[in-house]
Amino acid sequence: MKGSETGTSFKQALYFKGIGFNLHDTMIYHKPNAMPLTHNRYDPCFEYMFVFSKGKPNTFNPIREETLHKGKINKRELETKMIGIKGHQSRNRDEHTVVKETKYRKNLWSYMVGCEKDKKTNKHPAPFPEKLAEDHILSWSNE
Repeated sequence: MKGSETGTSFKQALYFKGIGFNLHDTMIYHKPNAMPLTHNRYDPCFEYMFVFSKGKPNTFNPIREETLHKGKINKRELETKMIGIKGHQSRNRDEHTVVKETKYRKNLWSYMVGCEKDKKTNKHPAPFPEKLAEDHILSWSNE
């Protein structure tokens, strides 16, 4: 509007907080193939996603994804200083950790725009990805 973004997403988030909802999570829906626009700012390739709840959410089923370095052994040498009756003592301790196979997905979720199975029946140039809705349902509710 008149060269300024509207900030509607933020206004909505603040409104829901104002009427008693808990803003539990703020996430980003990333669109890697967003349609380029011609204007004097960077092309928008994301939308905010807000997760609201009344109080603390009862359910969280985090989506997991493979880690890049699964099975890798990390070795750290730690030096711990301890204060005892006789003064300072120092000891070295080796710590080994193994990178797990999966980790929680981060709060930036990427989905291609307009790549739904049946393009013939969908006339909108950027249909909402059903997988995004499915992932939220799986994350925040039980069967």
